[in-house]
Amino acid sequence: MSKKNYAGIPDKYSRIDDAKVVLIPVPYDGTSTWQKGADKGPEAFLDASENMELYDIETRSEVYKKGIYLAPPVTENSSPEKMVDAVYKTVKNYIKQEKFVTIFGGEHSVSIGTIKAFNESFEDLSVVQLDAHADLRPEYEGSKCNHACAVHEASKTTNLIQVGIRSMDASEVEFMDENQVYFADDLYEDWMEDAIGQMTPNVFITIDLDAFDPSIMPSTGTPEPGGLFWYETLEFLQLMFKKKNVVGFDIVELRPNKDEKSSDLLAAKLYYKMLSYKFKYLDYYENNEDE
Repeated sequence: MSKKNYAGIPDKYSRIDDAKVVLIPVPYDGTSTWQKGADKGPEAFLDASENMELYDIETRSEVYKKGIYLAPPVTENSSPEKMVDAVYKTVKNYIKQEKFVTIFGGEHSVSIGTIKAFNESFEDLSVVQLDAHADLRPEYEGSKCNHACAVHEASKTTNLIQVGIRSMDASEVEFMDENQVYFADDLYEDWMEDAIGQMTPNVFITIDLDAFDPSIMPSTGTPEPGGLFWYETLEFLQLMFKKKNVVGFDIVELRPNKDEKSSDLLAAKLYYKMLSYKFKYLDYYENNEDE
């Protein structure tokens, strides 16, 4: 992956010293079990970002002017365990620099190290997972760092809330708190407010792009019918950024297809939209956090 500025933004908004945001690419696809190619996701996301308008109509902002530093990618791939450790150390380093740290995978196993770093850095952390799959297996195919285990540790060490789930193994039931799971086929009228009410003040968001319906996000490794759509997802994200202190997020599982670029752009727009919400609502949250 060649070094370049995120979205082609000017150098003055891309320097680590001045940037409020750090973006860490993790082009890893070592444990996926169906369609390979998520390791190409970060490059496709960055390419789409360069072809995206940088004025956000909804928030009336150009969030890139807050500064977005594109970090060197984490390329460790000798084993899932070593990759997770490399991601953990890299994320922890940037959190210590008081940056708003974001990650783009790669398969969902990259989130294991990311969540560990955030959980050690922020008290009483909620992890909000948008995903088609439960990802709660304690071990899969001989590794605890498999993509099928992405939030198992988080289920034990953080306040885990799952949204969009519509595929899981029977063995995962014992690790799931169904009171904090919002299955895709049962999203009732007030589900967003109920989910927000279950979150602690500090929130980390992990988004597997297969949370979206494959009609709008076909380019992912394990698509599942019946997923989330664009505007309902943005409404939920906006509420989180408004009501909670979102301390960071990751987006994973883009499997690019050279003949289908809309998925790449959806991922690029989603990332930029989340940054736009973060900085629009930063002052609002800080002024109303005691409510």
